[in-house]
Amino acid sequence: MDENLYPIDLLDVLLDKDNHDPIVLMDENGRQLSFEQVAMIVREVDGEKRLFPILKPIDRIKGIDDDAAIVFRVEENEEGVHVLLIEENEEIAVAVFDEFLELLKEEKEKRGKN
Repeated sequence: MDENLYPIDLLDVLLDKDNHDPIVLMDENGRQLSFEQVAMIVREVDGEKRLFPILKPIDRIKGIDDDAAIVFRVEENEEGVHVLLIEENEEIAVAVFDEFLELLKEEKEKRGKN
């Protein structure tokens, strides 16, 4: 079977805890950009559970600090393929990032107790 005919689904990559390979995305100019996945947050929006990956750019991106992380959302396109889009709703992005920071805080507290 030709693996190129059946590409790996984006969700399989994002949800695989053993995958540490960079996530490679294309910008609007067709330039490939590499990201490190730092978290996956599940959050309910408008009564529906949604996935919000938080990715840190590996490549330098103009206008984004080196230590910045970006909140994306997983969507399904017209062909039924999962794609990543930057979460543009600031309220949702801030809430997702705050949840991520809270998880980091809890993890740090857990480690301190062990």
